[in-house]
Amino acid sequence: MTLYPKLILDALATVRYPGSGKNLVEAEMVADNLRIDGMAVSFSLIFEKPTDPFIKSMLKAAETAIHTYVSPDVQVTIATESKQAPRPEVGKMLPQVKNIIGVSSGKGGVGKSTVSANLAVALAKLGYKVGLLDADIFGPSMPKMFQVEDARPYAERIDGRDMIIPVEKYGVKLLSIGFFVDPDQATLWRGGMASNALKQLIGDAAWGELDYFLIDLPPGTSDIHLTVVQTLAMTGAIVVSTPQAVALADARKGINMFTNDKVNVPILGLVENMAWFTPAELPENKYYIFGKEGAKKLAEEMNVPLLGQIPIVQSICEGGDNGTPVALDENTITGRAFLSLAASVVRQVDRRNVEMAPTQIVEMHK
Repeated sequence: MTLYPKLILDALATVRYPGSGKNLVEAEMVADNLRIDGMAVSFSLIFEKPTDPFIKSMLKAAETAIHTYVSPDVQVTIATESKQAPRPEVGKMLPQVKNIIGVSSGKGGVGKSTVSANLAVALAKLGYKVGLLDADIFGPSMPKMFQVEDARPYAERIDGRDMIIPVEKYGVKLLSIGFFVDPDQATLWRGGMASNALKQLIGDAAWGELDYFLIDLPPGTSDIHLTVVQTLAMTGAIVVSTPQAVALADARKGINMFTNDKVNVPILGLVENMAWFTPAELPENKYYIFGKEGAKKLAEEMNVPLLGQIPIVQSICEGGDNGTPVALDENTITGRAFLSLAASVVRQVDRRNVEMAPTQIVEMHK
């Protein structure tokens, strides 16, 4: 049997691309590099993005069509091309970001997202360029905390790629899956889908130059945490806990998750949230309703810094619900507490970067 280009193209014309409904030839997805050598055929299929979800199925369908409509003896080799530049490799994402920090907690309900939002705002008030990624795929809260629930990020073509432009509020660049899903519907995704969505928010967004990129991680330990640490070169992690014993037990697990050999992310420190209750009218009074200095004692036991203690004040809850983080007002008790926390984080990151510098110099000279 003699093969010729029209035989191959006619076979490929029977395969429809789900994204447009057109066949591969009609959609101009068959590159002009078709080569025939006896019973061997090679060519490329062109996709819009290197992350096209139909790549594998289209490769299989194209090969099957040639075997069905031409001959089962044809040796088919199909490569792929993309109209867009590929996403940077793992470990090389966000090259313009100086410090990447994960904010984590062993359990939900300890105020981790509140700490993340206010820490981001406080760092911005100190003059730093800050980005905040809401990585809680199944329970995103940052759109509400920043009063941008109606925002719809758009894409802009930058250096040959369609990049998501983050929302900006209070000097913080912000992205959340909450911008892209119905807030009244549950996000019923398997782990792989959630991880892929997170990779897009990280690698396909125009974060630009940042001094600090905070990642508000979901509570507990999950695929999301592994995706983050395997995708990014993280500066370190912050673990949030209340003084309560049940929260401290999970905080201990959170510390272990980051410091074990498989993850190996430094712990920048602990934040004790809801450290005490202070009535606004009696700012000097402290009521330890969840226990006293539990996170401080855990920090000493685990030999990690205690970055800050955040009191319970009604304005924290109101600020989160109204989309006005309390860190915006440095004249309040909690505003000062978050500015102090931000300063502690900066000092700890600077200390770690200084400690890492000799190692990096050695690596450069190897």
